[in-house]
Amino acid sequence: MRRCVSISSKQGHQINEEIRDKEVRLVSADGEQLGIMPVREALEKAEEASLDLVKISPNAVPPVCKLMDYGKYKFEQTKREKEAKKNQRVVEIKEVRMSPNIDSNDFNVKLRNAQKFLADGDRVKVTIRFRGREMTHTEIGRDLLMKFAEECAEVATLDKEPKLEGRHMSIFLASKVAKDQKK
Repeated sequence: MRRCVSISSKQGHQINEEIRDKEVRLVSADGEQLGIMPVREALEKAEEASLDLVKISPNAVPPVCKLMDYGKYKFEQTKREKEAKKNQRVVEIKEVRMSPNIDSNDFNVKLRNAQKFLADGDRVKVTIRFRGREMTHTEIGRDLLMKFAEECAEVATLDKEPKLEGRHMSIFLASKVAKDQKK
């Protein structure tokens, strides 16, 4: 005789004695409909089959319960979640900082770094910091950011237009490589 101690789960499945409803719609382990019956009778059938009675659809009228090996079900579910987590890629945001009076060689170095980040599938935040009187000429920074975006157009798309936040103006570039991998 198998009697599963009530295991609380993240999904909120009710198991065996946790089920407090008067009647339930019972589904066998094979997926066959066994009909509507009192919970006591459903628990007896679960005990005969050495399985757990698990409430899978609590909002239905009457609630739907299934006969299953709950431990095995939880194990397979965590295994699927781990597999899905392993296959997903977290897109990082890399930042490239410049000043409005950057030299062309420095600009090209920053550009190459950003293109390398974009080729790896990451998003890039390009920021220009204005100091002192540079704040009066924010259009220079805007032009520089737009030039940067044009230079990266082969590998990236402009996510957000230049936006001034305090003394910083920034844009976001999204990798075209990452978008192709999603499709």
